[in-house]
Amino acid sequence: MKNPKPILLKSSVLLLALFAACSGGGGGGHSGIPVPKPKVVSNTPVAHAIDVPLNAGVSATFSEAMDPTTLNTTTFTLTSGTPAVAVPGTVIYANTTATLWPSTHLTGSTLYTATVNKGALNLAGIPITARHSWKFTTGTTVEAGRAVDLGTAGNFAVLAKAGISTVPTSAITGDLGISPAAASFITGFALTLDASNKFSTSSQVTGNVYAADYAPPTPANLTTSVLDMQTAYADAAARAPDNTELGAGDIGGMTLVPGVYKWGTGLLIPTDVTLTGSATDVWVFQVSQNLTMSSATNVVLAGGALPENVFWQVAGLVDVGTTAHLNGVVLCATAINLQTGASVNGRLLAQTAVTVDNSTVVEP
Repeated sequence: MKNPKPILLKSSVLLLALFAACSGGGGGGHSGIPVPKPKVVSNTPVAHAIDVPLNAGVSATFSEAMDPTTLNTTTFTLTSGTPAVAVPGTVIYANTTATLWPSTHLTGSTLYTATVNKGALNLAGIPITARHSWKFTTGTTVEAGRAVDLGTAGNFAVLAKAGISTVPTSAITGDLGISPAAASFITGFALTLDASNKFSTSSQVTGNVYAADYAPPTPANLTTSVLDMQTAYADAAARAPDNTELGAGDIGGMTLVPGVYKWGTGLLIPTDVTLTGSATDVWVFQVSQNLTMSSATNVVLAGGALPENVFWQVAGLVDVGTTAHLNGVVLCATAINLQTGASVNGRLLAQTAVTVDNSTVVEP
């Protein structure tokens, strides 16, 4: 009988070659199965839409989570005319959807082309399957504003990155959160750590208090909420204004209808202001410097307007005077200060610190 070893050796070499071919070459993973690529699964306005409002945002929703750093006005464009002229704007990404907000209202009765190119990558660095492009035509009207998506930052009455302090006794209805700062930067609340080590409680807070140095999953949840707060700030800042420099930065005594209001300076509220509209109407106030409310003044809601639909996007300091009352969600790039007896029906979301003094904050 002949020795079978050479036959066995040849068979082994053949099997190894087949395995290498399956696992190596097809551009897929180790199994040889191609890696799925992200794609745009829907867009707004829909393709060939007509009478699109002049203040509309343009959105593309992806099949999976994308790398936000690759979604910008280079990879997501809006153009019109021949030759094509790009529309300036800002791209905001949240929850697998990228929205391009034009810097100004679109031109009426005009054909636009929106495009997402292959520079848009998923979290693994894989580009979308193919360039995605669609066209739509504007009308001549402006639509009711869209509320700012707060993401998980909307779980908090007060959220800050650097500090939250109170002069007792304040009353906060809703959760407090701080990150990346630790619980030691929450002062004046006499915190009691829960047995789970995931949150604290306070007699001044109807809700829980969360900090970055508490037990998991609190740190990760707070990181997400802070990122959502920053995205919401950028979203509010990106909306095309309906009104600019109203009252030269002084809106005392005015009654304001829904819309986007922008000031390149600070904004002063020395006397009562009324926001009048329905429960679905939205107000966005874009303030490039400080927002200052004088003592004993009020932002009044009328006609069914709701505080959760009012957004104060402020680049500077927010200072709410003694016994003043503010309605709305404050998205502040710096600090928020509520003086003695001030109150807010809304949320305080600050990228530095929040200070309250015998104040009341009630989340909507």
